[in-house]
Amino acid sequence: MRMKTREVKIGSVTIGGNHPIAIQSMTNTKTENVAETVEQIRQLTVAGCDIIRVAVPTMEAAKAIAEIKKQISIPLVADIHFDYRLAIEAVKNGADKIRINPGNIGDLSRIKAVVDVCKEHQVPIRVGVNSGSLEKHLLEKYGGVTPEALVESALDKVHIIEELGYENLVISIKSSDVLMGIQAHECIREKTDYPLHVGITESGTVFTGGLKSAVGIGNILYQGMGDTIRVSLTGNPVEEVRAAQVILKSLGLRKGGISVVSCPTCGRTQIDLIGLATKVEEMVADFDLDIKVAVMGCVVNGPGEAREADIGIAGGKGEGLLIKKGEILRKMPENELLDALRQELENWEKE
Repeated sequence: MRMKTREVKIGSVTIGGNHPIAIQSMTNTKTENVAETVEQIRQLTVAGCDIIRVAVPTMEAAKAIAEIKKQISIPLVADIHFDYRLAIEAVKNGADKIRINPGNIGDLSRIKAVVDVCKEHQVPIRVGVNSGSLEKHLLEKYGGVTPEALVESALDKVHIIEELGYENLVISIKSSDVLMGIQAHECIREKTDYPLHVGITESGTVFTGGLKSAVGIGNILYQGMGDTIRVSLTGNPVEEVRAAQVILKSLGLRKGGISVVSCPTCGRTQIDLIGLATKVEEMVADFDLDIKVAVMGCVVNGPGEAREADIGIAGGKGEGLLIKKGEILRKMPENELLDALRQELENWEKE
């Protein structure tokens, strides 16, 4: 059962409650470069990103938010570290949410200054704690980084902001250690009803990071926790969005878009299945259809699996069958399969 959390409005997107789990990503451009940042945000939006975060390391970056906001259609989160004045400026320039770690912003008066401007503009604050940012006294108390230490650190910071009279909050407790991330969320579940931003931080490259994120984020979501997710990858941010969509769809938490299934290949395969499946996966991203496409490589399971999909390819010896809704449409040479599938998808979209 999904954890019942408060609703928090981030620009045009609301998270928490019964709202869909929102996909986030973060630009890797210099925020001060408005044109490049806007272009990347547009690419991410097309890919399916719901909320975008930008780094704000300078006052110029904070001021750039105003112009960026004019040119994008999804909510923008300002990522702030160390300088509380950047948070204030980001909010004044239209940030829909800010991400801070109160532990590195400064003393209580500086935290209060940030909270006051967020109150004034009704901008939510994401209180973010990572395993690499734990306070010395908690490391000593727990004998190092532990799930319990992460949770205590996050809730301590939440209480600081609550005592300043503000509860428009989102919590994130991230670790690069998958098991620790899972256990921390299990630990916090009964301790708060604020929405949770879920991710495996510093998870790695597109391949290893995607796998670690699928295991960690998937496990947390399956237990009913999580209101917004970011798959953190060393690579093109668009890959983060694609990975997040696969995780959500695999758990039945998001519908829409074409789902591609393909067999792992074996010695019976007599077409270039790997190349064909890769091209199909790239091609279907252009279609707004909620269907399953199968790309199968041989006569053993191919026809049966393809028939179970909405539309599919079943390979033979240098040729293949095009199958739609369980019916064989036609047989054709291998080099015609991709174009034939594209034509069928175009017809389907028109219908």
